[in-house]
Amino acid sequence: MGTTGFCEEKEDDSTVCTWEVRANNHAFHTTFTEKRFLCWRKKKYKTNKIRTAKYNFFNFLPLSLFEQFQRLSNLYFLIIIILQSIPEISTLPWFTLFAPMVCLFIIRAIRDLVDDIGRHRSDRAINNRPCQILRKNRFKWKKWKNICVGDVVCLKKDSIVPADLLLLVSTEPSSLCYVETVDIDGETNLKFKQALTVTHQELTSSRKMASFQGTVMCEEPNSRMHHFVGSLEWNNKTYSLDIGNLLLRGCKIRNVETCYGLVIYTGVDTKIMKNCGEIHLKRTKIDLFMNKLVAMIFLSLAILSLVLTLGFSFNIKDFKWKHHYVSAKHLRSEIMESFLMFWGFLILLSTMIPMALFIMAEFIYLGNSLFIDWDIQMYYEPRDAAAKARNTSLADQLGQVQYIFSDKTGTLTQNIMTFKKCCINGRVYGSDEEKKTYSQDSPFLWNEFADGKLLFYDKKLLHMVRHKQDRVVQEFWRLLAICHTVMVQEENNQPLYQAASPDEEALVTAARNFGYVFRSRTQDTITVMEMGEERVYQVLAMMDFNSVRKRMSVLVRNPEGSICLYTKGADTVILERLHKKGEMEVTTEEVLAAFAEQTLRTLCLAYKEIGQDDYEEWENQHHEATLLLQNRAHALHQVYDKIEQNLQLLGVTAIEDKLQDHVPEAITCLKTANIKVWVLTGDKRETALNIGFACQLLEENMLILEDKEINRILEIYWENHQRQQGTKGNLKFMPQVNMAMIITGDFLDQMMFSLHQKPQAMTKEEEGNEVWQEPRQMRKNLPGARRISHLFQNLGTSQDPVFTKALDIHETFEMWRERSFVELASRCQAVICCRMTPKQKALVVGLVKKYQQVVTLAIGDGANDVNMIKTADIGVGLMGQEGMQAVQSSDYVLPQFCYLQRLLLVHGRWSYMRVSKFLNFFFYKTVACMMAQIWFSFCNGFTAQPLYEGWFLAFTNMFYTTIPVLYMGLFEQDVSAEQSLNMPKLYMMGQKDELFNYGIFLKAIAHGLVTSMINFFITLLASRGSLIDYQSFAVVVALSGLLSITIEAILNIKYWTILCVASVLLSLGSYVLFTSLTQSFWLYKIAPQTFPFLYADYNALTQPSSLLVILLNVTLNTLFDLTIRVIQLLRQLHPKVKEEEVPSEELPGVEAMPYLARESRARRRSSYAFSHHEGYADLITHGTILRRPHEVPSEVLYESPIPSEEEETSSNPPVLSSEPQRGSRPSVTAVRDSGSSVFSRWSIAVRRTSAPAPESRETAGPASKRRVSARRRPPLHYPRTEATGRRRAATLDRGALSRTRAPGEADMPRGAP
Repeated sequence: MGTTGFCEEKEDDSTVCTWEVRANNHAFHTTFTEKRFLCWRKKKYKTNKIRTAKYNFFNFLPLSLFEQFQRLSNLYFLIIIILQSIPEISTLPWFTLFAPMVCLFIIRAIRDLVDDIGRHRSDRAINNRPCQILRKNRFKWKKWKNICVGDVVCLKKDSIVPADLLLLVSTEPSSLCYVETVDIDGETNLKFKQALTVTHQELTSSRKMASFQGTVMCEEPNSRMHHFVGSLEWNNKTYSLDIGNLLLRGCKIRNVETCYGLVIYTGVDTKIMKNCGEIHLKRTKIDLFMNKLVAMIFLSLAILSLVLTLGFSFNIKDFKWKHHYVSAKHLRSEIMESFLMFWGFLILLSTMIPMALFIMAEFIYLGNSLFIDWDIQMYYEPRDAAAKARNTSLADQLGQVQYIFSDKTGTLTQNIMTFKKCCINGRVYGSDEEKKTYSQDSPFLWNEFADGKLLFYDKKLLHMVRHKQDRVVQEFWRLLAICHTVMVQEENNQPLYQAASPDEEALVTAARNFGYVFRSRTQDTITVMEMGEERVYQVLAMMDFNSVRKRMSVLVRNPEGSICLYTKGADTVILERLHKKGEMEVTTEEVLAAFAEQTLRTLCLAYKEIGQDDYEEWENQHHEATLLLQNRAHALHQVYDKIEQNLQLLGVTAIEDKLQDHVPEAITCLKTANIKVWVLTGDKRETALNIGFACQLLEENMLILEDKEINRILEIYWENHQRQQGTKGNLKFMPQVNMAMIITGDFLDQMMFSLHQKPQAMTKEEEGNEVWQEPRQMRKNLPGARRISHLFQNLGTSQDPVFTKALDIHETFEMWRERSFVELASRCQAVICCRMTPKQKALVVGLVKKYQQVVTLAIGDGANDVNMIKTADIGVGLMGQEGMQAVQSSDYVLPQFCYLQRLLLVHGRWSYMRVSKFLNFFFYKTVACMMAQIWFSFCNGFTAQPLYEGWFLAFTNMFYTTIPVLYMGLFEQDVSAEQSLNMPKLYMMGQKDELFNYGIFLKAIAHGLVTSMINFFITLLASRGSLIDYQSFAVVVALSGLLSITIEAILNIKYWTILCVASVLLSLGSYVLFTSLTQSFWLYKIAPQTFPFLYADYNALTQPSSLLVILLNVTLNTLFDLTIRVIQLLRQLHPKVKEEEVPSEELPGVEAMPYLARESRARRRSSYAFSHHEGYADLITHGTILRRPHEVPSEVLYESPIPSEEEETSSNPPVLSSEPQRGSRPSVTAVRDSGSSVFSRWSIAVRRTSAPAPESRETAGPASKRRVSARRRPPLHYPRTEATGRRRAATLDRGALSRTRAPGEADMPRGAP
């Protein structure tokens, strides 16, 4: 099996085979330790226990405090608390700030702890999963966390692999093991792994497994999902290992009763855990911006305190000179007095950054998160699931997302393939008008093998099939029943299909319902029940699918003796191989286009009859091609292409890869909101491309860039950059084109690998690795080349640039290549990354964050999405069918992808708008109140004497002006939820930071300055000539500020409800209540120094002049605010016209027709071109995958009863038979014991034969002599349990034990070397 390296050259140290694993040797692995820090050493071989949680009992407090003090505001408050604890400079008690700060820390710590408890629960559930581990000749039930390196583990069907295992043996022929990797790479098709022949033959019982003393030498634990290098040393022999022998943690065992594996990597050393990044502290843009503002405000306060201190130093000199008789009270020097006064001013002005701001912000974040949990519009009734905010500190960031990175499988799609429609002989069946749902009587009752789950039904088509009225219709269904790689076994006298992909299963099931039932296959035959008649076809050749051929063909001889070729594949390769192009073919092409518009995955079916002479001539050419030692795959492709000509078109199938509900509408809306959606999937390119069109991420008029075009554009850009030395290179010279980009994980590896290589090295490597293209494909690429040529001409350079010479400073080229690639991708309207590993997904997200400085969101539902979710600024987990790993690592949980639209456009935009308004208004009201203290310093000799009553300062940020602001942060709406969804462009204000930036902040500060100046200086002017006292002056200024701020809040609020009115009344009422209490006589009598403002408000408000001054101040402030609003409104009504470049849908000067070679793919997309991996036909033709019925063997060699701990007392160890005799030829036979109880018992028998079996005897003569009659060879079935206890054995061919050959060797004659 081939392997794909992940940055192999970058990680040479990890490819060295230094990881030693000894089977069944716990003592060896526990003795190894490795140095970590100084004298501290840690065990080299980890346990299988994982921990994805962030905190534990010991690090919770220090880590939580460390994260808290990453906010500059907390450091600022800590400094102020320390200063307040010094009596000489303190103006306020230290606990007045310390207590709120502790409350803030506790609130944030509890929030983080609640989030982390969910991760602990998930880890505990995973670590405690049951598993069978070999202990002293017996398999016992243990927990996953008890698995150690070197253990032998038993896995059953549908089990999840608990660690990275070396496959030793399985109950399938040749110890094949089928795995589903949807939780690792997102692919829904099955992959096969295979054990070494030596372990398959030797490890035939639990006793032999317990005595197994093999040693595995392999690479150190790494994150390369598709790469593994190692060797097995056993009995003085060495056997090579690759990724095809390794079962990765997280895979699910499919279609295999039992398999056994040797543990290689455990826990955090497994490849999937190496790809799961660490949990990072996520902070919003506003939070980071607040850090800058806090630093700026603190610096401003320090400068202002210094200025006031200088004023105090000059003033105290004059004061001492004029009042020398009081100098005895001033014992300190002027410098010391000024020094202490500086800190006093700094403490007094510290309320410019109030603690209440951050405490209220936590409640606002919590409230907006609860609104997400309570939104009934994001409740999904079929799963009884609702949206949930697991992180309460990112609500405002939901309104600033610019990039969405989405998984495909399970996120955009439902992983369900349905046979939707078909076109036979130019006529469409199963259209929406003809579609009929049957509730009681099934139309397939006449067919005992019909599958009731298939909903496809067409009355006219069924009538034609049953009455055999059309030969084309018969051949259509016959092709679907014959041309495939599906395996079958019987269960309750019904065929149970095991397909490598859901596409194949849907097609074979459709043929089954219409009377063409695939029953069984052998190495050379395939049995089909056609309308109740069993027919056996001799398989002469199977021409497997690969990504170049995009088709599969089966050459068979029917019972009448005729030879037929059945072919199915992509329409782009089938239509050009037709014998003629008549009216039916033209109609079929129109149907294909219609199916493509409905985003159905189409597949063309064709066949032809071949004469005996033509077949024998082709067979000789095919035989010669299989004997080649070099370029065998190329030669076989040419031989296949020769026979796959002059086909007769039968029709088209249309399969629907079901998307989740309303996915296209959601993506269209998000794109309108200027959010770029990138799809990062582990699936194949064609699958991702089809889904891109289906969900309307890709459009027909898009220019799709792939690997070579991207490299060429970057090379041309680099040349232009080199010519323009001294100028900052960018891609702004590129024409505005409606482009999309499709890249693979291998291409991304090359991009990162090229960072350490010369530019020309990568180009040469790409040229050397070009795959062979068929002549027609090369001709079709000419229009695409012409279009790329026009693109390069628009770039201003030639199409064949001279490669850049080696750079002296490689770092410059590295930074340039990464940055320019991300910039090019960001200019595309859509980007699809396929064949991506979890680490590569995170790498893409990290590159965009690094170079674009944008808010990113990642959404997925599987373990392969965890790293991406952790890396993105916002992680969204979908409640899918792939477990809860993504949910436990996410910040938000959604039941469906379409709810992402409401999460961002409604809740995200509202949260951003609310938080921005809250912060702006809080800064405004703080400056409006506190700047009066600065103006008062100019009138009191630059002393730190406070202007306001101390209790007014305390209650202002808690009650007086806070309640309307809190309402604003929780309930404010500029437009309704429906309008937010209908006008997605409103979302762009958050992306552009329009509501909270330096300009908005400075405007709020300026507005507060004006308000404070009006309130203070108008009152100061009005007090001249009158006998107004200090306390009355303070009351007038305070009340003027309170009323001005309240009216400003009333003007700012747009969403008025009863709660809004209540918040305003409660704010004013709290002032009346608390002021009457703090200025009451009985409190003054108790503590006159604490409550010095006795009846101050009553005395001031009973004077008409004070009331007039308050009214004048409020009126002037309101008029100023209204004037500013009118000016802003006039600017909006008469904006400045700016000429902006509108992105063009077409390239200038290029005709609209040619869209690279992808134009045809965009119109007609084939489903089979990406249905499953290449190699299954090879397994069938060599018998590796097959079982054959045979007589019951006399000696049972392999039995694997796997008792639980409770069963051990009543079960005996398996009995082993004697070794085979010398000189005999072994034939391995798989047997399933019909008398098994809890677990299915399988057996493999070895029997001695002096000569090959008749059905496997082959000669090297002509093809006509080598052929074996299909009727003489009995059909092969999967074994099934019978009530009589009879055993059905499946004898394996010698080729079953051979290696898996390279692509293209599927049809090598069995007599060939």
